[in-house]
Amino acid sequence: MPRNKNRVVIFDTTLRDGEQSPGFSMSIEEKLTLARQLAKLKVDVIEAGFPRSSPGDFESVRKIASVVKGPIIAGLARAIDADIDSCNEALKPAKKKRIHTFIGTSEQHIKFQMRSTHSKVLKMAVKAVTRAKGYVKDVEFSAMDAVRTDRKFLYDILEAAIDAGATTVNIPDTVGYAIPSEFGAMISEIMQNVPNIKKAVVSVHCHNDLGLAVSNSLAAVLAGARQIECAVNGIGERAGNAALEELVMAIQTRKDYMNVDTGVESKEIAKTSKLLVSITGVQIQPNKAIVGENAFAHESGIHQDGVLKERTTFEIMTPHSIGLSDNKLVLGKHSGRHAFRKRLEELGFTLKTDDLNSAFEKFKILADKKKEIFDEDLTAIVDEEIGEPKNPVFEFLSAQVSSGSNTIPTATVQLKRDGETLTDSGIGDGPVDATCRAIERITSIQGRMISYNIRSLGVGKDAVGDVSLRVKIDEQIFAGRGSSTDVIEASAKAWLNAINKKAVGK
Repeated sequence: MPRNKNRVVIFDTTLRDGEQSPGFSMSIEEKLTLARQLAKLKVDVIEAGFPRSSPGDFESVRKIASVVKGPIIAGLARAIDADIDSCNEALKPAKKKRIHTFIGTSEQHIKFQMRSTHSKVLKMAVKAVTRAKGYVKDVEFSAMDAVRTDRKFLYDILEAAIDAGATTVNIPDTVGYAIPSEFGAMISEIMQNVPNIKKAVVSVHCHNDLGLAVSNSLAAVLAGARQIECAVNGIGERAGNAALEELVMAIQTRKDYMNVDTGVESKEIAKTSKLLVSITGVQIQPNKAIVGENAFAHESGIHQDGVLKERTTFEIMTPHSIGLSDNKLVLGKHSGRHAFRKRLEELGFTLKTDDLNSAFEKFKILADKKKEIFDEDLTAIVDEEIGEPKNPVFEFLSAQVSSGSNTIPTATVQLKRDGETLTDSGIGDGPVDATCRAIERITSIQGRMISYNIRSLGVGKDAVGDVSLRVKIDEQIFAGRGSSTDVIEASAKAWLNAINKKAVGK
């Protein structure tokens, strides 16, 4: 781990804290796909999961530890022997590994959650760090709910954890309670009052309950913290974590004031954000900082005039800095495979031969329907390839819908399975519902729509409709995504995408 005093370590917890939030659960393969992209983003640490929490989490941590190279792979463990042992087993394949152990230290946690005492909690913390240190060199200790912890006890437990071998000590604002000036002052006081603090990296983990997670994290860095725990798109428990993309770009854009930097490859930010949306099916708001659809859009005449004359009049960073392109029009129906592959690479996508061939076929079909192909169209095609299970059980062929104000909506759908064409019909409350019912009749897999979102990619009447949805099937939630110039077809593809994930046992 870099010990450069001007280098801030980016600890990504999208796969652990982020995945714990409702609607963001991911399969093992989806976690692995995102972990590979986080490695391309060049985060320093990937917190891959909480191995003891479930067999699935254990396996996802183990698989990421086996496959993903570059970042440190971390696993979370309570201050319990079994948790630490499980974490060690899951992390064994990793070349660079970290055990992250934690315990509640505030009065609320000690008295009401653990029904314990300060002295017992301190002993548990020391024992946990010591056990973890017996397995790995890199051990992180978190004093959960540090902001509401008695300050003297916080100093004592941090000092004891460092003496026991902790190389990083984390100061979490677990419930998002702190105000930036207050939190910065707290970090300064920790630096002054913990005698051995220079032997460890000081970390912060801020939640966004008051909308201050990023501000608190930056205040902590100014006070001397050198690791930030964050998540892509700011996902996480309740109102979420500090958003990785906002932190990285704030540090990069205001390096003159922050006087620190990160090792993150910022040009991978947009792709990472879009990949997470594709995997989870949960969209971000258009005005989201850095990665929102409107982050680099200008509608005001004054703004447009200024940007056309000189970009810096109304933009403090460029779309290129996060991996976006100004050039929206890229390809047409006469474009060849080589040009297609090259443009995907420029957008940050590298596909295997089979996936590239499949994506190219979809591109050609779309190019026959549209006069202009935009980067957003290409991204939607690739997202379908990434989000589609390998060897899907069912393949979409066609859908015909009858609907109107005085007509019962009906849909006839054709799917293919093992080379056989399957056809059935369904009725519903609307054309999308009827189409989904027809797919259920063919696949014999029934689900309940939890969420449904549709947005336009590009501009014009022939713009591609991008549908993302979540479906509850047998108490599991599956995300689905599909795109087409026909919104009913896009909806059918999204529903089938979710059904296929269930069918192949994802």
